[in-house]
Amino acid sequence: MAAPMELFCWAGGWGLPSVDPDCLAVLTYARFTGAPLRVHKVTNPWRSPSGCLPALKTKEEGVLSQMHQIITHLRKQQYNADSDLSARQGADTLAFVSLLEEKLLPVLIHTFWVDTKNYVEHTRKWYAEAIPFPLNFFLPNRMHKQHLERLQLIWGESCLEDEEELEKEMYREAQECLTLLSQRLGDQKFFFGDSPASLDAFVFSHLGPLLKAKLPNGKLQQHLKSLQNLCDFCSSILSLYFPWDGGDAPSSAPKTSASEGTESEEEPYKRRKQILSVLVGLAAMIGYAFLSGIVSIQRGPPGAAGPRPIALEEEEEEEEEE
Repeated sequence: MAAPMELFCWAGGWGLPSVDPDCLAVLTYARFTGAPLRVHKVTNPWRSPSGCLPALKTKEEGVLSQMHQIITHLRKQQYNADSDLSARQGADTLAFVSLLEEKLLPVLIHTFWVDTKNYVEHTRKWYAEAIPFPLNFFLPNRMHKQHLERLQLIWGESCLEDEEELEKEMYREAQECLTLLSQRLGDQKFFFGDSPASLDAFVFSHLGPLLKAKLPNGKLQQHLKSLQNLCDFCSSILSLYFPWDGGDAPSSAPKTSASEGTESEEEPYKRRKQILSVLVGLAAMIGYAFLSGIVSIQRGPPGAAGPRPIALEEEEEEEEEE
């Protein structure tokens, strides 16, 4: 039997199998299709073969690091959630995916990574606690910068002219997008009937984090919660396809052995990898501190007091890997 494909993705939290929308889309699509994946749920993107998450390690195409590339590869391997869709439904899928990326995704980035209250009290707090020491000192800030740059690319130069007015317009359009999704779903179980398709995976990956996160500033979240059929849609996918894979799984819960097996490393190798990860992270942090000018070495006259040690506050390391 051929070795299963290996998927590296962000670990779960907030009652979700992964906190990252792209990782969540791939995981959900794989569950829908029964794709045989060996899943590595990590809280350190440097453990991925590509250095970013999600990443799919394949025999045919090497390592794939884009969500759409990964799903395309799964389709080539005959794991196609859209095989039974009509041409009209296929066109609707493309239209709604484009709507999600244009109208909803920018506001999700703003909600989690730009809104100061949400970022400080929720997003950064979660990643700082989840990412192992010492990487948790600078990786969340680097991710924050990357999301800001991504949002500026989406919004263009207009975001610098009247940011407050643009923000209001974007949130209004995101609410309209959610309302349109609710109307399209209606009282159906999935968007195209009783069987899930790729559109269901994409919608769930965008709505799941917004619905489940405990955001201190949740104006878009409140609108989503007012649309009961979308809330039921997310709850149904979690209960059907991730019954004990929501980031807070009970220790006695049996592990899935069908389409998606999660990796359980042997303890000696796991401990060795954790130690190496800490050492590499510490070296990277020290190098980053010197390169950025945070720390410098100054030579003084003989007999002068040596440099005082820098005190680093160590946070608890929590590496979730199933």
